Amino acid sequence: MSTRDSYDEVAGEYAERLQDELAAKPLDRALLKLLADSVSGPIADIGCGPGHVAAHLHGLGTPVLGIDLSPRMIEIASASHPGIGFHTGDMRELHVPDQAWSGIVALYSIIHIPPADLPRAFAEFYRVLKPSGVLLLAFHLGDEVRHMDEWWGHQVSLDFQFYLRPEIETALTDAGFTVDAYIERKPYAHEAETTRAYLMAHR
Repeated sequence: MSTRDSYDEVAGEYAERLQDELAAKPLDRALLKLLADSVSGPIADIGCGPGHVAAHLHGLGTPVLGIDLSPRMIEIASASHPGIGFHTGDMRELHVPDQAWSGIVALYSIIHIPPADLPRAFAEFYRVLKPSGVLLLAFHLGDEVRHMDEWWGHQVSLDFQFYLRPEIETALTDAGFTVDAYIERKPYAHEAETTRAYLMAHR
């Protein structure tokens, strides 16, 4: 079962449970506001899921679009947020022109990307960002891979890749990015017990 198929399977439950998650995540909201204030053009939400992060950015007055590997997630996002464009796509091969976007947000989107594919994904991020474009990443901090066969009663097959800070910063620098900020936080009470890492970089 592929990552795409797994998220298609769980998409409805995922959307129902997480559509309002930003209300309980003040740091995420603050960083999204910082990203929105740092750019003057469109922001792409890569790994947008049911579209709630893109909708939050849209509510801040920012031009935004969403991209996700799962067609079912895109169906849900499009139905829930009709004023935003959502498209299926793979972050390792984005079918958009060079320098198309002013910002990229990828909150926990790289957690299903194996280390060998990070250079390809970050090279694509760099390619599609305008000069001085800003990237906001979030990921689970660590050096392990957790496999999940069941999620909220649905059969899935997902590997959750944790990353260490030097791995991400080196891969970004190799792709041409300049790293600007790095933050860690402990999980909120309603979250899985992992340390969360946020990183901002610019082209």
